[in-house]
Amino acid sequence: MASIFTKIIKGEIPCHKVAENDEFLAFLDINPNAWGHTLCIPKKEVDKIFDLDEGTYNGLMQFSRKVALAIEKVVPCNRVGIAVVGLEVPHAHVHLIPINSMSDMDFKNNTARLQEEFAALASELSKKV
Repeated sequence: MASIFTKIIKGEIPCHKVAENDEFLAFLDINPNAWGHTLCIPKKEVDKIFDLDEGTYNGLMQFSRKVALAIEKVVPCNRVGIAVVGLEVPHAHVHLIPINSMSDMDFKNNTARLQEEFAALASELSKKV
């Protein structure tokens, strides 16, 4: 069965897209730890990040770096934290989280926002990638 991320890639589930190319997609997390929390995924569905072939893994990291640099330009923060957990969705993905302190990386944090706010942020970020 396709993961929720594969359904997003196929357009079956909507997302607030930040960046996309032939191999990768970045979109805003709908339950963000902090405003600007973005997920970067390979379009190829592979459960565990270290099961990605070396080229895809390196490409995902390069793609994630570009997105992180855009987040730093748009979202006020001390830095962009990166996390790979991999338990919540069986599709390799990177969390990019704007942070000001270690507690901002706590996945118990959720920042509720309106869909219009997500759309505006995604649009602003996509211009910087």
